[in-house]
Amino acid sequence: QVQLVESGGGLVQAGGSLRLSCAASGLAFGTYAVAWFRQAPEMGREFVAPINWNGLTTHYENSLKCRFTISRNNARNTAYLQMTSLKPEDTAVYYCAAVGGPAGSTPGEYDYWGQGTQVTVSS
Repeated sequence: QVQLVESGGGLVQAGGSLRLSCAASGLAFGTYAVAWFRQAPEMGREFVAPINWNGLTTHYENSLKCRFTISRNNARNTAYLQMTSLKPEDTAVYYCAAVGGPAGSTPGEYDYWGQGTQVTVSS
């Protein structure tokens, strides 16, 4: 059974930082691309960043690439999203997703999803 479990969310003041983790089990993690998405209340699921199996990132959502960094540790079956200079508009549930192919930017390209972790940025 494949599981992706996000952690590291919470309440932070604007300008602060958080590091989200996505722990995977039940799949050959080192062969899967992983991505982070987020969803704010009453909004669709928004792409944040992907990372291919070999740790090479492809692209970030344009407005986030200077503040967010995606990485992974295949030995630990874990992917990360380092977020800095957080803004209230970053408030959302953050999801990680995995696919056994190239990393893409749309939710439909991913086979497995975590349950999400809430990030709340106060002004």
